[in-house]
Formats: sequence, structure tokens, C-alpha cells
Amino acid sequence: MFDRTAGSYAMDLLKEWNIDHIYGMPGDSINEFMEELRKEQSIRFIQIRHEETGALAASAYSKLTGKIGVCLSIAGPGAVHLLNGLYDAQKDKTPVLALVGQVESTKVGTDNFQELKLEAMFEDVAVYNRRVQSAEQLPDMLNQAIRTAYAEKGPAVLIVPDDLFSVKIKRDEPRTSAIFAAPKIRPAEEDVAEAAKLVNASKKPVILAGKGAQGAVAEVLAFAEKIKAPLIASFPSKGIIPDDHPQNLGHLGQLGTKPAADAMKEADLVILAGTAYPYRQFLPKDAPAIQIDRDPKAIGKYYPAAIGIASELKPALSGLISKTEPKEPDFLRKYMEKRSAWHKEMQADMEKGTEILQPQHVLAEVQKILEPDAAVSLDVGSVTIWTARYLKLSKQKFVLSAWLATMGCGLPGAIAAKIAYPDKQVVALTGDGGFSMGMQDFATAVKYELPMTIVIFNNQKIQLIEHEQKEKGNTPTNVEIANIDYAAFAVACGGEGYTCKNRAELNSALAKAKQSGKPVIIDAYVEDISPID
Repeated sequence: MFDRTAGSYAMDLLKEWNIDHIYGMPGDSINEFMEELRKEQSIRFIQIRHEETGALAASAYSKLTGKIGVCLSIAGPGAVHLLNGLYDAQKDKTPVLALVGQVESTKVGTDNFQELKLEAMFEDVAVYNRRVQSAEQLPDMLNQAIRTAYAEKGPAVLIVPDDLFSVKIKRDEPRTSAIFAAPKIRPAEEDVAEAAKLVNASKKPVILAGKGAQGAVAEVLAFAEKIKAPLIASFPSKGIIPDDHPQNLGHLGQLGTKPAADAMKEADLVILAGTAYPYRQFLPKDAPAIQIDRDPKAIGKYYPAAIGIASELKPALSGLISKTEPKEPDFLRKYMEKRSAWHKEMQADMEKGTEILQPQHVLAEVQKILEPDAAVSLDVGSVTIWTARYLKLSKQKFVLSAWLATMGCGLPGAIAAKIAYPDKQVVALTGDGGFSMGMQDFATAVKYELPMTIVIFNNQKIQLIEHEQKEKGNTPTNVEIANIDYAAFAVACGGEGYTCKNRAELNSALAKAKQSGKPVIIDAYVEDISPID
């Protein structure tokens, strides 16, 4: 008996997959889906002002929680707007589902209003990219899309002509189920044994740990402590590898520290632990490497690995801990002393008195009010480098657009963080350039009563691009941006806003923001100084 719509089955499956919210904006090619969603009380619809915000928020939610993030759009322009957030999910290897409307099934291919070749458009970005042809297919294809997103750690796109959601179907013999069996990847014993020999033969090993350390932090630290190795954290692993661990030298590369750079140059063995660090110029010229990664395709991708261990990090490091020998601490001690000197230099920089507020001052004040279990969303630009250098995270959640590095990700990340962790403090750090790319969705945070503190480093320019133009020997051009009264904007949206031009004003504003039950913008006017020497 045909007594239920395909859309109602879709709602049931979304709940079975533990999906409890969707980012999107209603429109004419998802009206039937919205009607089904209206009747479903346990799935929250977050109405964003721009679909790019929805896709970026879905990606950030997935990065923060490990659960799939879901976004929704109409055909045509709405679908186009999703691309930036979906590419962010693809590049940072996190599961996202995009439900994309299409014109009515009888009109597909007729060049109808807002019709685009959506399958072709999403082909490069998606790990799953299919259009539902009949209502009967919808539930099983939805299961396949979500399962593929989890299995391949990327965005799945399911394109559905809107009329199919309202068609009544029967589903007495389902072909698929709402279940993903995550593989438990264990290392080959012979690979661990060979890697241990290489570690035992080295005198100056350095560990570079990445996002793969999630769930294996204790093993990373225990391994580093046993072999007396300096530890360097890839920037996406900030908040996973604690900044305050005495062996953690900080980050590597343009946004890294001098002790980390020096230790890597001197290393006679590099252990890439859960990272495919892509910047070859910051790695040794010819030191051998052990690379541990659950994805065999990543091993040796950016640096020649002498030994590859295809495994999750925890069991691989457990094996290495049992097979490696403690080392003399001379090399580590040298770099711990350099680390200490570096931190003293950074602390002095944060404490120095200046007439104009400087970026490191902002981070010093943020550090004071940051709670141990807070979530920090970071935008892209010079603010990224300042944060890498000066903000210390230990157990806080941290989210950014790492590989795509798209400006405008800070606010969507904060929205996602507050939905994921409603009882935790949420702070977004962004430049004026990044924030103004998607600032309209501050009104979304107000609408859904999502208390958060957004700190804008306001220098009225796209500073990192100015630096890059100078670095190439060119005269900087078109990097200045017209100023906006962001505090007034916050108030106009129904939130709170504070303008800060000195440290006392900033300290007061951050204290007020922490006690506020509203979204808050702190417009911090900072001196125009480059974070890159």
C-alpha cells in the first residue's frame, strides 16, 4: 500500500543517522522537503542568510564533532553558493551531506527556470554525487550518500527534484540501512618493527603530529616522552596536541615558531604522525621519515617516506612505544631551552606597552577569558598567523579552514560550535576582511539565540595579501578596505557590540561579552603591523 511519502521516509532515515539539524534557506525547488521538515519536530532547521554560510557551518560542525554536517539548498543559485563550504569539507576530509533541490522531475533537461547541470557542477567536489530519478529510490540513495560521506570523509551531494519528496511509496523491503561500520585499521607488525629500528638508530628524531592525533593524544605524548623527541603540531591539530606540553615546540612553517623550524632542520629522523604535512620547504632536505596514516594514499604524498605504516595512530604508536628505546635527552633539552626562550619573547611582546592596540595584545586578553572547554573558530588571514603564534590551547575545541583556507569561515564555525556545544563558551577570531565576507549571518546567531563572542582584528586592510604583494617585489594595490562600524552593526542585528581602541576598553568588552546571553561583536582596532618578519 502506498501510504507514506518518500520525504517522510527520508526524515526517518535522517533521524536514524542521528542528524538533528540542517542549515539552509527555503526556496521553490525544496518546498516539498520543507513541508516534510515542518512536520518533523526532532530535526532543527537553521535558516541561514546565505547558503555558503550553511555549507561552511556544516563542514565546521563535522570537524568539531566527527558527526556528519548537513546543508540544504535550492537548485540554481543556492546550489552554486554551496560549493565553497563543500570544497572546505573535501579538502579537510570531513563528512558533509548536501541535499540539493532540482526542478520537477518532468522538467529536468528542458532548460527550466533555475535549472543547472548540477551533477556536472558537483562532480569534482563530491565523494558521492547522484540525482534521484524516482521517489522509490530516495531512501536507499540517501543511505548510500551518508554512508559514503562517512566512509570517504568528504561531501556527499544528493540531488532531488522537489516533487519526488511528496510522492507516496511503499518500502516493505528496504535495500539499505542507516548504519556505517567504521573500519578499525591496525598496523602490520613488520612495519612497526622496521620503524622501531629506524627510531632506535636515530639521535635527533622529531615528531610532527597532525589531526590524526585525535583520540591518540596520550600515545603521541607518551611516545614523544619515551624517545625524548621534540614535538611539533600541525596547525589543524591545535587544541588536540596541548600547547602547554613542555616538548611541544609549536607549529611549523609560515605561521610557526623558530624553535620548531630549527629542530626540523637538524632532525635526522622525521616521524609524521597522523599528518600529510604539505609544505616541503619546511621539512628536512634528506632526513628519512616514518609516516603513519590511516589513508595509504597519503603516505609519501608530500615527503618521501622511508617507512609507511597504514594504520590509525593509536595502535601504531602503542606498538612503537613497546619496541623503542629511551634516548639521551641532549637534543630534546636543547630545544626545550629554545622553546622556553621563545615563549618568554612572545610573552614580553604581549605585555609591552604601546599607544595603539596590537594584535598580540588582543590575543593576550582573549587568553585571559578563554575557558578550558571553550570552542574557538578561526578565520583566514593575518589573524591566522597571530593566533598560531600567541594563543595557547590545551583542551579547547578548535576549528578552521585548513587546506582550502577560505576567508569568511570564522562566523559559520562559531554558529556550528554553539549548536554543537550549547553550554560551552564560543569565541570567533577574525579579521575585518574575513568577517565582512559573510557578516549577514550574524543575524542568524541572534535569531537562534546563540551566545558567542566574535573578536574582529580591524586594520582596514587585507593585510596578508599586502605582505604577499610586497614579498614578490610589487607595490601593494587594492588591499585597503572601507571601514564598517561593526559594533553598530551588531546592535542593529539585535546583538551587542563594543568598539575597542586600547587594552582597557578591550578588557572591559571581553568581560561584558563573557557574561552576555547574546551574540557579541568586539571591534578591536589594531595597529597595522605584519605578523611575518
